[in-house]
Amino acid sequence: LGDHVQQKGSLVNAERTRFDFAHNAPLTAAQIREIERLVNAEVLANTDTNARLMDIESAQKTGAMMLFGEKYGESVRVLDIGTSRELCGGTHVRRTGDIGLFKVVAEGGVAAGVRRIEAVTGENALAYLQSLESTVDQAAAALKAPPAELTARIGGALDQIKTLEKELAALKGKLASSQGDELAGQAVDVKGIKVLAARLEGADAKTLRETMDKLKDKLKTAAIVLAAVDGDKVQLAAGVTADSIGRVKAGDLVNFVAAQVGGKGGGKPDMAMAGGTNAAALPQALAAVQGWVGERI
Repeated sequence: LGDHVQQKGSLVNAERTRFDFAHNAPLTAAQIREIERLVNAEVLANTDTNARLMDIESAQKTGAMMLFGEKYGESVRVLDIGTSRELCGGTHVRRTGDIGLFKVVAEGGVAAGVRRIEAVTGENALAYLQSLESTVDQAAAALKAPPAELTARIGGALDQIKTLEKELAALKGKLASSQGDELAGQAVDVKGIKVLAARLEGADAKTLRETMDKLKDKLKTAAIVLAAVDGDKVQLAAGVTADSIGRVKAGDLVNFVAAQVGGKGGGKPDMAMAGGTNAAALPQALAAVQGWVGERI
């Protein structure tokens, strides 16, 4: 990764190894693969390790890696393992081949300018790879495809989902349109403005907006609130025709309803959206719209 890299911390236990180091960017997948290649090349070389005790001055002359900021005594332990030579007091394998296999399992940031890499070795590496293989096999079985075809099959499934989502959106639009035609007849004249507050079944935010536009065109002079419910969540749309925004603002109207269902929203004078978390209060909130508009005009 570069000469700027310095060790910032490490942990080695029976489960995994953790290494913190100075670096200013996440490691790419290619960099991680290259790290694995380099380490496993050292492992496969199966060279003897060598630990020597010597005075600090002699250790420096050998070129052993020494960490800036570390405190060393007069006598230090110089470890040769593969192509690495460093000062280290830890317990180590006798030959690099004893490590068996090195596999990176995680990489991430732990502080500003400090990254952490975690890896498993030996039997733990085998268990990790077998677990991954099991996950891939389960996914392949769910998609009824050989593991080698999994990526292509997932891509096909995602394309199919997108197509179905478009078809569903179109059907919702048609449903809302038909509901909109029926709802127009429910509008009540309040001092010259048609007021409508209603719930649309199976609608989403896009459908609410589209239905709102159609109702405004149909009612001409109107103040409208449309609502959709998904579980406890409420979506609201308020619309006011251009000739009425001098008397009623869509933002004020939508917030009047949203406040009663545990939410808030905003938008333009002619169209505003809001959300809420108390669907149980929606019927009463919608019923209050007619009186609210009447008070303001």
